Amino acid sequence: MTRDPLVNTAAARPVVDETTLILGIETSCDETAAAVVMGGGDVLSSIVATQLDIHARFGGVVPEVASRAHLEQMTPVVDEALSRAGVAPERIDAVAATVGPGLIGALLVGVSAAKSMALVLDRPFVGVNHLEAHLYAALLEAPDVEFPMLFVLVSGGHTLFVEMRSPDEFRIVGQTIDDAAGEAFDKVARYLGLGFPGGPAIDAAARNGDPRAIAFPRAMLHDGLDVSFSGLKTAVINHVRRHPDVASNDVAASFQQAVVDVLVGKARTAAQSIGARTIALGGGVAANSLLRASMLDAGERDGRRVLLPSREMCTDNAAMIASAAWYRLRRDGATPLDEGAHPQLKLAAQQR
Repeated sequence: MTRDPLVNTAAARPVVDETTLILGIETSCDETAAAVVMGGGDVLSSIVATQLDIHARFGGVVPEVASRAHLEQMTPVVDEALSRAGVAPERIDAVAATVGPGLIGALLVGVSAAKSMALVLDRPFVGVNHLEAHLYAALLEAPDVEFPMLFVLVSGGHTLFVEMRSPDEFRIVGQTIDDAAGEAFDKVARYLGLGFPGGPAIDAAARNGDPRAIAFPRAMLHDGLDVSFSGLKTAVINHVRRHPDVASNDVAASFQQAVVDVLVGKARTAAQSIGARTIALGGGVAANSLLRASMLDAGERDGRRVLLPSREMCTDNAAMIASAAWYRLRRDGATPLDEGAHPQLKLAAQQR
């Protein structure tokens, strides 16, 4: 009988339990990451090689540069992840990688590496949706979470409000209709000359500014569960053009306050509508100090637990990829080896 090269392995639906070891690889943007996770929640290692210094001089991520850096860093990052975990490659039960969304060249580096390892080791390959993986980042640090949970995913490319009824059941209840929160942070920071990446730059400048100095708009604050940030970004640019002597710190603080007011306000409304017991943050913007403090305060007032993942788990990492892969492997089995990379991949509802 001839083996189909596109069938992952003979163990397309392996036994998945608390001892299952998954090597995760993440290369969706400008972080080369690898991690080993056992049982979906026990992080044995998590290695991230950042390209921040490389892209800072360009004022943003250059896709071709990112892809080349992933190629150079992939082998040493994977080797270090295995070494830190104290496991030989043969002990790995499955190899996972982000298949989207992200930069197509960067994604292909990680997907190709993971498929190659899966073939060599004769282990299942698991393709992971990067957005879905963020949902599991919260569970890595809080396995005792009470459902239903509202997950607020705020990153450079996405702003989503996701209802989670269980690790295997979730759906989007609200999202941005234009710019993502992180994109707005980056563009405002660039316009103000605060540097790259924009999120930390705005956060730092805002500490020395007055958040009440400028009354920027809070679009759609009381209109459904979707959000919009393009008008706010334009309002910042127009204000600075009209008032060229305005203090950048005040602009940063007022802009940040407007974004946080919308995110927290929408989160409270969404949590109420789905009867959430827990609110969790995720994505790069979840590292913002004002957002974290404001969400905690809102949770205390509303009687809901608020989960704030460590900043390492907010930003792109491979531990969340490996964790998501564990759940996906248990639920759906292995991913065929003809699965490609999907730069525009969306978060699809998942039901039991």
